[in-house]
Amino acid sequence: MPTWRTTLTAAGIRSARLRDDYTHVARRVLRREPAPYLTLRLLAAPPLVPALAAGVCFMNLVDDVAETGTARQRRENLAALTGRVEEALGTGDSPDPLLRAYVHAVASRGLPEPWVGRFLDGAASAEARFDGFDTEQDYQAYLDAYAWPGLMAFIGLQYRGGPDAEQAAGWRRFVDAAQRVDFLADLAGDLADGRLCLPRARLAEHSVTRADLEQARDTPAVRALLAAEAQRARTALEAADGILDLTEPGLRPVVAAMTELMAHQLAAVERAGAGALRRDVGYGLMAPLRTLARARARSAAGSGTRDWLRAAG
Repeated sequence: MPTWRTTLTAAGIRSARLRDDYTHVARRVLRREPAPYLTLRLLAAPPLVPALAAGVCFMNLVDDVAETGTARQRRENLAALTGRVEEALGTGDSPDPLLRAYVHAVASRGLPEPWVGRFLDGAASAEARFDGFDTEQDYQAYLDAYAWPGLMAFIGLQYRGGPDAEQAAGWRRFVDAAQRVDFLADLAGDLADGRLCLPRARLAEHSVTRADLEQARDTPAVRALLAAEAQRARTALEAADGILDLTEPGLRPVVAAMTELMAHQLAAVERAGAGALRRDVGYGLMAPLRTLARARARSAAGSGTRDWLRAAG
């Protein structure tokens, strides 16, 4: 794995101030999400790593502001953040090293700014005001407003000039699968926080109440509901097959690892059944390590760093 200084140089980041900004961002991501950070560092082409680290950090910042405080505080804080981001995008500068790094990544990679604006708009509407979903259509609207733009504000940085229509549509399918798996894996924690992320209409179809889920009742109806939701997630995961063909070569090892871990987590949810209502279903320790080891081996057997440099440039 190249040193961080070498990685910054490979990405064309030579200004001392910008190098400090990206280092600040990398440290924030490492503290908050060490697994995604190490996956990027170990598997992604070095020229892509700083921009993607800035993308992860920005995505986390928006999520945190959208989910913290009272409804009024979330609204006001998101409006203030949107103002700071718009100013940073317009001037290329900001007092915040995170925003300086992110807007530099957006500019240098050529990500269309509307993806950033859609993400911030969705944070203020779909996420900050989240009250669950009545129907599948409500869930799909949430993806379009928030989850998909949020992913593209990060993953879209892999493409010079931003994703084309086919690539963006592929990531829309991917985020559908990822969100369904995430909602199931985090069901217990979300319910404890007062969030029900399964459409209420589907609870009614199975004659399951919210109280049944909150009290982790292991009944045939609850098991049937969870099995049906897991099958929907599996169908969505299958629909996202082929995403590697739409991924830049320098990021394919990372996306392959993400997809493998998603499938592993979904299988764990299926095995847990109603147990997913009692505690969140994580990856465990060994599965991510094995996934990283396999991805690293495949990467070493495939294109080398010089090929990655050509592909990313």
